[in-house]
Amino acid sequence: MIEERIRQVFAAAGAEGRLHAVPVHGPASAVGEAGGRRAGAGAKSGAGDDAENGATAGAEEPGGREVGVGADDPVVIASIFKVLLVLEFARQAAAGQLDPRERVRVTAADRLGGWGTAGCLDDVELSLRDLAHFAMSVSDNSAADLLLDRVGLDTVRLLAAELGLERTRIVGGPRDLLESMLAEVGARDERDFAARYPALPDDRKRRLAVLDPRRTTASTPREITRLLRLIWTDAAGPPEACSLVRDLMSRQVFRHRLVSGFPDDVTVAAKTGTLPGLHMEAGVVRHPDGECHAVAVFARTHALAASRPTVDAAVGRAAGIAVGFLRGEGR
Repeated sequence: MIEERIRQVFAAAGAEGRLHAVPVHGPASAVGEAGGRRAGAGAKSGAGDDAENGATAGAEEPGGREVGVGADDPVVIASIFKVLLVLEFARQAAAGQLDPRERVRVTAADRLGGWGTAGCLDDVELSLRDLAHFAMSVSDNSAADLLLDRVGLDTVRLLAAELGLERTRIVGGPRDLLESMLAEVGARDERDFAARYPALPDDRKRRLAVLDPRRTTASTPREITRLLRLIWTDAAGPPEACSLVRDLMSRQVFRHRLVSGFPDDVTVAAKTGTLPGLHMEAGVVRHPDGECHAVAVFARTHALAASRPTVDAAVGRAAGIAVGFLRGEGR
């Protein structure tokens, strides 16, 4: 069974995985336009028992074709929530509710550390649309927080409901999650957290709310691929809004997960998410023949010290197996 092959890939990497993969059908202009990252660019190259362990293959998806391993299990989505955030920004811009060129200043108080403006040493001024660009391309947490402040947390939640993402919950932005972690560990700030966290026992680390889908921003693999299918078929908002999200997802610079599981001539537009022991990515994979698939992969390691490259490679390998099965390859 294809699902068992996927489970073995995760097990070999010291992790458990959840996955959903499904074809994307829709207007050719939407499905084929986003180039994404070429897989070789910078990358290293049913029923019965399945019903009991969360694996599915076949029902309730376009054309009745899907691959699922725990597809309806709740999963932490971390930075993958930025897809929904940027979609709401793009919809408001298309509706004239905000000017995407509006200037925003990122100050020391906004910086969370990491990529993009979050790691700058000095204040930076940029447009809302550049905040969206950094939030998607390098997962800039400060950019995401400022964009969320502008579009509104409640509107992002309402958007999830409007799109039928009934099990998707957004508790807040990156700063909210960071403050939750600081409070649980008893740290004064990020530097204090960095000093305290390594000394915590693993069971205490795993009890952090940000790692529990019942207490943090979460969804299911199936709902994430639903979101992607709606975006790729212009069904998640005005066509120009969906097009912007597709374009920004194609600009993501990280190529170590989904991209690693596909040949060089395949393009991937995606968004990663990472927390201690959690490795995830969701995106749309496009083959040269124009066939597209939405894939969402979530891996949780058994040991927090597990090899990150090994788990990241397993995410790509699992996605490649799932999409290959849907394309009829290697059956």
